[in-house]
Amino acid sequence: MTIELDAVDLRILDLLQQDASLSIAEIAEKVNLSSSPAWRRIERLKKAGVITRQVTLLDNEKLGLSFEVFASVKLQLPTRENLETFERAVAEWPEVVDCATVTGAVDYMLRIVTRDMHAYDDFLRDKVLALGLVSDVQSRIVIRVPKRTTAAPLSLMPPLAP
Repeated sequence: MTIELDAVDLRILDLLQQDASLSIAEIAEKVNLSSSPAWRRIERLKKAGVITRQVTLLDNEKLGLSFEVFASVKLQLPTRENLETFERAVAEWPEVVDCATVTGAVDYMLRIVTRDMHAYDDFLRDKVLALGLVSDVQSRIVIRVPKRTTAAPLSLMPPLAP
């Protein structure tokens, strides 16, 4: 279900995607509103589930977490029970920063962040393979990240009817 958004809503969302630490007053000024209407719009967007949470993004390299892997995971038997068991386990593993069920020859794509190759090997052995559900893992080590964003592509939103 989508929500009707006008140009001001989209500008507010864009501002928050770029810097969620902006004050209501700063946002209001940038979208030519007073603080109260800007605050009401933000609250409406939160209640509608458009804004799901506001977080701080960290630099993994500066934290010593520069080893990143995309892993395609195939379960031995992708039954509902096995899928749910795997997803519950993934939810508990801090190394997994993204997990998606995908179509094709594998069941899941994981984005994993850890310290180094040895930590990744431990993660595979002690967590993923220890579940006893996985028949295959194909790992793709990230060399460089030319683009990474958490921003939704708001420019793709359909225009509002006149």
